[in-house]
Amino acid sequence: MISTTDQAELIPRVDARDDATDVLAGLREKLSPRGDVVSPRGRELTARVFGEPLAPSAVVDRICRDVRELGTAAVLRYNQALDGVELTRETLRVPADDLAKAHAGIDPALLDSIRRIRDRVARFQEGIRHRDVTVSGGPGVLTQKRLSSIAGALLDSAGSSSPGVTMTQRYLPLRRVGICVPGGAAAYPSTVLMTVVPAQVAGVDEIAVVAPPTRFGAYNEVMLATCHELGVREVYRVGGAQAVAALAYGCDAIPAVDKIVGPGNLFVALAKKLVYGVVDIDSFAGPSEVIVIADDTARPDYIAADLLSQAEHSPGSAILISWSVTLLDRVAAELARQVAELERGELTRDSLREFGALIRVRDEAQACELTDRFAPEHLHIQTADPRALIGRIRNSGAAFLGPHTPVALGDYAAGPSHVLPTGGTCTWASGLSCNSFLRSGSVTEFDALGLSQIAADVERLAAQEGLTAHARSVSIRHG
Repeated sequence: MISTTDQAELIPRVDARDDATDVLAGLREKLSPRGDVVSPRGRELTARVFGEPLAPSAVVDRICRDVRELGTAAVLRYNQALDGVELTRETLRVPADDLAKAHAGIDPALLDSIRRIRDRVARFQEGIRHRDVTVSGGPGVLTQKRLSSIAGALLDSAGSSSPGVTMTQRYLPLRRVGICVPGGAAAYPSTVLMTVVPAQVAGVDEIAVVAPPTRFGAYNEVMLATCHELGVREVYRVGGAQAVAALAYGCDAIPAVDKIVGPGNLFVALAKKLVYGVVDIDSFAGPSEVIVIADDTARPDYIAADLLSQAEHSPGSAILISWSVTLLDRVAAELARQVAELERGELTRDSLREFGALIRVRDEAQACELTDRFAPEHLHIQTADPRALIGRIRNSGAAFLGPHTPVALGDYAAGPSHVLPTGGTCTWASGLSCNSFLRSGSVTEFDALGLSQIAADVERLAAQEGLTAHARSVSIRHG
């Protein structure tokens, strides 16, 4: 049941002790980036550019088709038509001198923070990076070894190997990746850090950054300085679907990549979905999401600040789940007080009304059940024993435990990337990491003894499937 009190005008109040299926389904539907809804401004813009008020999905189809067929000319045309910036093939790429100048002019204290965050993210990513694994020996005598692709040392983790068979699962970095950095309403140097550093830890050779030709994007000094600090020298002044298409299909100004990652608006998300298969992508991302689970031990002002930090993305979903009526009341009051102090207060209010909720549940068990069903991008647990609760929840993109771990730590500095699955996709998808930039492949080697020990099984199964040439390719080798 949704409350109609004055507080509900800011954020809906939901009593879910009996059932919250409809409420959660409604929120999830609102957050789904289906691409069939266009804003008044978007309708006006597309009507002017395309001659008719196309839906975003149709806009993306046309842009990607034009870039695929016409290359750089289409990229430049859409830059001018959609962003109002006229560039040439030569000025599409940010000059190295501009990157160096931005780096030289950045606030030294901010540069120090960027360096510390880079190092922290790199340490975490190094720690989770996949290593090659080798399994050796004949049938029934398999041993396992791990090959460090960084040190190049072969570490035997299960004793000495036996002759006959060597099978290795190896992890190779992608050659070239493209990174989308937003730049419509705000500048995001944090996105540069959270995408570039994992790619570098993986060992990617070439990294191309694209950002809209705006004061928050490719003309933002801090964003450019961050790229320079990280050693990225390939930065392009292009955003939206045309940037994604250029990275995927390639053109004479922007060489094609193997994978495209990074957040963006609905047009970017739809374009990434469209080009998937030509290149790999990280995810089909929608609006930012957070669920906070809290009890009477939590501070209402902390929780309100955490909800507002995601709602200010606008759109951004902010949901509190609790079995404490007192806490829900106090958080509602804190939201009303704190939102009045925000620079993006009106946009944040819109997000709270459209995508937020204060949900009352029966107990911890129902809180965990609802959270797992919603599968949020971010999960923040502020209870007496948060570790006990996280053990009962399977689905979240990233979890934050305790009163001193706000989601903003993960957004900016903790170590895991802030590029996470949204829209309930964390039931099967993972957040971006250095391993997202590795391609796995196997290497198998048998000697004559090893072949003789397995040949009969291969021949028998191949014959069962009627693939006699397969069986013959084995039998011809061992007589």
